Amino acid sequence: MPFQEVFYRPVLGRVLAVVTIVVCAAGVVLLLWEDPAAALRYSWPILLVAVVAWALFWRPSLRVQEHGITVVNVFRTHFVPWPNITAIDTRYSLTLRTGGASVRVWATPAPGRHRTLGLASKDFDGVGQSALGEHGSLRPSDAISTPSGNLAQVIRGHWERLRDAGAFASGADPEASAVTWHWATIAVIAVLAGATVIGLLV
Repeated sequence: MPFQEVFYRPVLGRVLAVVTIVVCAAGVVLLLWEDPAAALRYSWPILLVAVVAWALFWRPSLRVQEHGITVVNVFRTHFVPWPNITAIDTRYSLTLRTGGASVRVWATPAPGRHRTLGLASKDFDGVGQSALGEHGSLRPSDAISTPSGNLAQVIRGHWERLRDAGAFASGADPEASAVTWHWATIAVIAVLAGATVIGLLV
């Protein structure tokens, strides 16, 4: 059976990002139209909000690939090969445990209390054995009907198949993992933050 790649970016995050950016763009245009001089001072915080909204809500994503998992967070992108994963957790968000670190998936936070109140036993049908905690317990965030639980099960399913097939016999390779910092995003936010302070104080 050929491997099917999975890509996830939350719809609500994209909606929030688009709405925020559109509102910010309208605010800058309005400032330029009414008072260009004031726009030079007060456009910076609006632009800062737009960039932060994009980084927080649009950029984060998860890609489940044949050779590993790519996690795009706000300031860093992680690549974790399958053999390096020791556990998949959903306590606060979907989290990949490795021998020396944990990679939280910003795009898949654990569901809130109101979302978990309506869960039934059928919501946990098919959850892999590796999800079971002490005494065979499961967290509400492991439910297949939640984004964190559904994606965790996709990952667990493939991870368990590889493990059972002996694909991890050679052990983990820490050097195969990769972390890429989003320096451009960090720099733009820093510059806009500095311009905001200067614009509001001068």
